[in-house]
Amino acid sequence: MSATKTPQGRLLSHGWTLTLTPANAFQAPGDIPAEAKTIAAPVPGTVAQALEILGAFDRLNPVPLDTQDAWYRVSITSETLEPAILRFEGLATVAEIFLNGKCVAHSDSMFEATDVPFTPSGADDLAICFRALTPRLKATGPRARWRPQMMSSQGLRLIRTTALGYMPGWCPEVHAVGPWRPVRLTSRTERSFDMVSSRTELAVDGAGLLHLAIRIHSNAANVEVTCAGRSEKLTATENGIFEGTLRLENIEPWWPATHGTPTLHDVTLRIDEQVFTLGTTGFRRIETEHGEDGKSFGIRINGVPVFCRGAVWTTADIVRLPGGRSDYEPWLRLAAKAGMNMIRIGGTMAYETPEFFALCDELGLMVWQDMMLANFDYPAKDQGFLAHIETEISQLLSATALSPSLTVLCGGSEMYQQGAMMGLSEQFWKGPLTEDLLPAHVARLRPDVAYVPNSPFGGALPFLPNEKVGHYYGVGAYCRPLDDARRADLRFAAECLAFANVPQQSTLDKHLPVKPVHDPMWKMRVPRDRGASWDFEDVRDHYLALLYAVEPSVLRRQDADRYLDLSRAVTAELVEATFAEWRRCGSSCNGALVWTLQDLLPGPGWGVIDATGEPKSIWYGLRRAFRPLQLALTDEGTNGLDIHVINETAVDMDLVVDVTCLRDGLQPVVTGKTSVTLAARDRQKIPATDLFGAFFDTTYAYRFGPPSHDVTVANLYDQKSGAHLASSFHFPQGRQMAMHPATLETELVHNDCLWTLRVKTDVFAQSVHVEAEGFRPSDDWFHLAPGQTRHIDLERLDAQSGDRPSGALKSLGSRRAFHF
Repeated sequence: MSATKTPQGRLLSHGWTLTLTPANAFQAPGDIPAEAKTIAAPVPGTVAQALEILGAFDRLNPVPLDTQDAWYRVSITSETLEPAILRFEGLATVAEIFLNGKCVAHSDSMFEATDVPFTPSGADDLAICFRALTPRLKATGPRARWRPQMMSSQGLRLIRTTALGYMPGWCPEVHAVGPWRPVRLTSRTERSFDMVSSRTELAVDGAGLLHLAIRIHSNAANVEVTCAGRSEKLTATENGIFEGTLRLENIEPWWPATHGTPTLHDVTLRIDEQVFTLGTTGFRRIETEHGEDGKSFGIRINGVPVFCRGAVWTTADIVRLPGGRSDYEPWLRLAAKAGMNMIRIGGTMAYETPEFFALCDELGLMVWQDMMLANFDYPAKDQGFLAHIETEISQLLSATALSPSLTVLCGGSEMYQQGAMMGLSEQFWKGPLTEDLLPAHVARLRPDVAYVPNSPFGGALPFLPNEKVGHYYGVGAYCRPLDDARRADLRFAAECLAFANVPQQSTLDKHLPVKPVHDPMWKMRVPRDRGASWDFEDVRDHYLALLYAVEPSVLRRQDADRYLDLSRAVTAELVEATFAEWRRCGSSCNGALVWTLQDLLPGPGWGVIDATGEPKSIWYGLRRAFRPLQLALTDEGTNGLDIHVINETAVDMDLVVDVTCLRDGLQPVVTGKTSVTLAARDRQKIPATDLFGAFFDTTYAYRFGPPSHDVTVANLYDQKSGAHLASSFHFPQGRQMAMHPATLETELVHNDCLWTLRVKTDVFAQSVHVEAEGFRPSDDWFHLAPGQTRHIDLERLDAQSGDRPSGALKSLGSRRAFHF
């Protein structure tokens, strides 16, 4: 078979075949009948992927894949016959490994790499049998004290595999089976060294420290590490181990992209005359803070408090479960482009590869990494289970040792919450696994990383949002009013704001061309909590009625297109309003991560990006809400409107704020302007009345007569250049009263290989939507005030896109489309 040379050895990626057989029908590969159906299979890959390539598996209507055995087989040809190592980086899930017909190893965890000593004969047969999980899921273990409703099989708590595929209601039942991570062959002579430990830190005095320990497999006279133009000789200790610390004075630190530059430095290792590339690294200092009352949870990077915002990762592809750079890059680049600075890999998903972390390093995205532990009462006293967990965390932290993006290591998701909600006392759901064992491993391998025992956690009841880390769904699943975002006294939301987010119409036309909402195909794509009498479309409809004073059930029956447009607009509005509360001056919130980043199937899922990779309306709302230079308005009732100006950048800013209240979306009733000098990493609150010089009922709280205006528009400008930086809007009578039939004027200009759409309006235009086939707008579903010109860049999506974009704009206040 052919093979690709890599620094880690030969990647065994070609020539594999797959045979599916009844569960436990055959004990060895030689027992399989010659006439058994065999197909080509990609490796790394899954059974679902191999079948889908042949048209024999439908991810939209999946069949169970955990009821049969799956045999992967390949022939290995070797030019050299020296001792080697076969490394299986991930086998899903209960697997037996055969060499030349003999079982030489087995794996019981999807999340562990397995090494098998191997002396090639020149032509060898390798086989892996993935045993059916269904019989094993029925096995009994230690009695569970609670049973989570969201999982379809309680047996998952005893098997180290992903929960993806076993959470009906929001995840398609695509089961992970197969060699989902690479298989490599490395000769022992190629393994010049093994990494024992490595990590970086940024000292308080600004120096970068690179700690390194390696084990050399040969006699070596000189071993040194080089980074950022400086070298340090490593000292021999014992058993072939060399270790040392390279100190780099005044190193350029790594920052989340919202707060600075994610600077990376190459790291190389010299062993006598041989030079090895270890990768890149960054230097940063992570601290957690808990506030004056001890109830908060916040992250400081390099001594600076960082408001963490982003989303929860699902997977790059629910069928393939891929782990390469090209698989991750479209999703993570869109996350960074939206102004996110943190991605959480939740405990119901799967560990991602070092390529994921390398991209996050480059993009300035912090990673909150859960252990793959979620909801269950795990057998934490079972030594076999604990051995798996210790191997998982050791391999994870070793593989990501030089990644500055790894910021938080969390003991898992909602185990504390499940036990507490069942009425059990703390002694039942809080134990040594998450309180002692895991933090000890973090302290040993990555003391530079913050540790959180579980998500959520903190307080007498771990799920209350007003202490430490919460999962906040007050605005969202619990249908609370928007002011609950402040009333909840949220400290940090590791997940929040889940809605059934409607994709752009082009995605629906291609992938879900049915009538919303009650077509069975549509309803199958709407996420729901298992066993609940409502789904997340009901949640979105609640806020549709609240914000726009419409009856959703009537509207979708009479005017489905307008229903969908309002549904897209409402989720963007909700996240902008909620994050304005959480980022305002005086807020108790230190961060919030939206559930989720991407959909698993095309449709109205939780993702802010649809399954085809196209941003939804909520993505654009988040992009506006996440700006490092930000302007926000908050309704303080009888205290009027407060203007919040935020500068998260590393430089002082001279800014201009102007505010205008418009009657009928056109006539200025009152205006005001002020200059603001805002220091780096600072924010400021300005009462709107300070700009007017006299009382004006901006919030229409006093109600001394009829309302004088229907929308307040605030703008933030750079004082020197005049560049427009941000806008914010307030609707004292509600959004429905600010619907105006705007006439949109457009001009398409071309400059430096980029097409830009200039947009003006004669009257306030609410939720302006840009349609341009083959192009992606830089902003969408945005509000526009008269007298302003917005510049919308149009990004070409593929080479087939026309030379000159064409399309249309429309706003919620009018059915008219304006073509360009």
